[in-house]
Formats: sequence, C-alpha cells, structure tokens
Amino acid sequence: METVLNAARLNKYFYDPEKFQVLKDVTFAVKKGEFLSIIGKSGCGKSTLLYLLSTMDTEYEGTIEMAGTSLTGRSQDYLSHFRNEHLGFVFQFHFLLPEFSALQNVMLPGLKLGRYSEKEVEERAMEKLRLIGMADFARKPASKLSGGQQQRVAIARAMINDPTIIMGDEPTGNLDRANTENVFHIFKELAGMGQTIIAVTHDPDFAAGCDRVIEMSDGMIIRQ
Repeated sequence: METVLNAARLNKYFYDPEKFQVLKDVTFAVKKGEFLSIIGKSGCGKSTLLYLLSTMDTEYEGTIEMAGTSLTGRSQDYLSHFRNEHLGFVFQFHFLLPEFSALQNVMLPGLKLGRYSEKEVEERAMEKLRLIGMADFARKPASKLSGGQQQRVAIARAMINDPTIIMGDEPTGNLDRANTENVFHIFKELAGMGQTIIAVTHDPDFAAGCDRVIEMSDGMIIRQ
C-alpha cells in the first residue's frame, strides 16, 4: 500500500515565556486508506503535531513529506495551494458560514481550488452530501441544521477536492454519543473507500475503532 505521509525526526519548540520542547523526535508514516487516531493527555503535543502536518506551522526541525512531495521549507503560497488540493479539515467546531446553504458551504474549497467549473463543483458537492446522507438538506442554511448535521456537512466540505488526507482535530469533541458514532461510521466508510484519515481525539472508544492508534506522551510517540 502506498505511503501518503512521512514525518521524520520532527522537533518543535515554543519560546514563550521560555524555550520549551513540545515535540521530540517524532517519526511515523501513514498508508493510503488508513484511519489513524492520535491520542494522549492534554499538553502531550498531539494538536501541535497535527498543526505541523497540516502545513499551517512551518517552524520545526525534521521533514514532512506528503503525496510524494517534500513540504519542508516551502513558501506560504505553495503550502496554501497544496493544502487546498491535498488536505481536508474537520474541526471540533464546524466553522460553516451560517447564512450559506449546506451545499454552498461544501462548494467553497472546490471553487477556491478552481480545477472545475462552478457547475461541476456543485455536482461534486451534491455527490459528497449524498455520500454522508445529507442530500435532502443541501439547500438549507447551515444555521438551521442540528450540530450533528453541521458536522456531517463539514466532513463533506473536507472531501470536496478528494484530498490525499482528511485531518480531524477532535472531530467529535462537540457531539453527543449518537452523533459521535454517526461521524465515526462516516469516517470508517470513507477509509474503506481508500480515503486516508488522521484524527486527534480524546475519545477512547473512537480511537479503539480506528485502524491504528498513535499514543503520545510528553512530546514523544510512546506507541504506534
């Protein structure tokens, strides 16, 4: 199975109020279609690691390679385009535009990428909404959807450009048990279709159902 992410010897420091090493020699690889969760106590460095992998933070030692491309030392412009093409994000809070419909929200990253016409982007967005059981709500304003529905729309938005990796930062952290299971099953289904997913989570049940768990402690990987 092809490797879609290689992180090698990642070290990260914070300097405020004093120098503090938050990631220590973190090395791991992720295969295509893998559903991986990153767990560990608060402050162990898991969200910092996700932030590095997402290419948002470029101040680190070590190397990150994704989809066969080295991302270390690249310009912000390059990384911004790479992110839009190769990464989908699902956060604890859905960050949908409330006055936009579900469909318009899903279309946004597709329109930004500019690879397809507006009509094609709309068709693709509908296809993603169908995939997660939200097609009937396509024209509804995001503000009129329930929390669980909004998070499903956020997943469809993350999928619109067929990203190499979907990254989730506590993607079920704001949901009740039933909606958490719903989101988990969507992720599981997507992984079964070859979509790579990396999720930082506090939820042991969520992590237990994943293909692989990376556990962190004090900035280091202690199990993978």
